[in-house]
Amino acid sequence: MSALTALTAQNTVAVEAIHEIPLDFIEAQIDAVFSDIGVDAVKTGMLSNAGVVQLVADKVAQHKPPIVVVDPVMVAKSGDPLLADDARETLAGSLLPLATLVTPNLPEASALIGWEVGGEEDMQRAAEEIYRLGPKYVLVKGGHLQGEPVDLLFDGEHFHEFRSERVDTKNVHGTGCTYASAIATYLAQELDVVAAVAAAKRFITEAIRHGLALGRGHGPTNPYAVVSQDWKR
Repeated sequence: MSALTALTAQNTVAVEAIHEIPLDFIEAQIDAVFSDIGVDAVKTGMLSNAGVVQLVADKVAQHKPPIVVVDPVMVAKSGDPLLADDARETLAGSLLPLATLVTPNLPEASALIGWEVGGEEDMQRAAEEIYRLGPKYVLVKGGHLQGEPVDLLFDGEHFHEFRSERVDTKNVHGTGCTYASAIATYLAQELDVVAAVAAAKRFITEAIRHGLALGRGHGPTNPYAVVSQDWKR
């Protein structure tokens, strides 16, 4: 079930326009899902502005879902901004303390803590600083690293590394959203956080490997690839 927080006019090349949805309608969508279908896990995505971030935080606090995965979407694959600058403080102060897991990539981690995260040592320090903002777990994703794309999970005491080969493709539109959604799904299936991230890492690697060559820019990942492989087996 989805609660739409913004509409975008975008393709593989650029985000052409953003239409912000009224807060009362976002609230109505969220309440409609919680009051009927029920929620095993929440995954947040593009939240656009401070008002939306605060509303989502308020609704999470009200409904108390057991799992909250926050994907701090800030910039589209095309480089276009998806989160207003003044919303970052609200994200850090209101939503992250409610998160089971937050999944920033390197630019998003840099924006959250105020300094540029470059290599694997920086990722450890960044994870520790983001953890102090309140989430139970922090997953700093290393897709922007040179070489092997290692992701680093921090639980407040221990670090866990998740490594995979880098796939030579430009079709990576939606990577972060797909990854975070897979993690939320595995957590809803009652895997622990380390196992859920490991399973989602395998899932997103295959989704990237079988990405779709659509459009003139970054084509999308292919989440169906794993399902298709399972059917064939």
